Amino acid sequence: MFDDWLRKLKDRLFEPIAPLVGRWLHPNLISLLGLLVGLAAALLASRGRSVPAFFAWMVNRTLDGLDGSVARASGKQTDFGGYLDTVEDFVVYAAIPLGVVLSHPTEAAWRAGLFLLATFYVNAASWMYLAAILERRSMGVATTGERTTVTMPPAIVAGTETIVFYSAFLLLPGWAPTLFWLMGGLLLLNVVLRLVWARRRI
Repeated sequence: MFDDWLRKLKDRLFEPIAPLVGRWLHPNLISLLGLLVGLAAALLASRGRSVPAFFAWMVNRTLDGLDGSVARASGKQTDFGGYLDTVEDFVVYAAIPLGVVLSHPTEAAWRAGLFLLATFYVNAASWMYLAAILERRSMGVATTGERTTVTMPPAIVAGTETIVFYSAFLLLPGWAPTLFWLMGGLLLLNVVLRLVWARRRI
């Protein structure tokens, strides 16, 4: 719900430094570094090191925002770069809940974690395929002006909310099962709302 606001804030913060960073680092390398740090966050979470895991997650999110700014500033923005960035995001999105569950491997945590990952999978399909259809119908980024590779249809839980939930998973692992159920339920609501939105427009 707050992604437009967060992207504008990110652009204001990163645009002054992006040209300098772009002289030294290719945006795809920044994406790969973000992936490694995100996997480190999951590993730290699995070992019960909540605070270091949270800081690694914050570095991951920072690099995830920086790569696009560097790509635009250095003239190296490509469709492959956007695709790579999205794939790496979803690797980290899958790894962190698993890391949290491994640090508290109760039956309740496993059930909640499986529910979250299942709903994440369905939610991802609901927006990715819809985005592809909107792009094909010339209703995508060229029309909306979004600074993303493909359009991001509005949702209750999008990038900003995911950052908040995952931060809570890492900092409050004892509450993770409850938070997993809550986020998973909201992701299912995302799917329903997108289906209703799509039925009326495409």
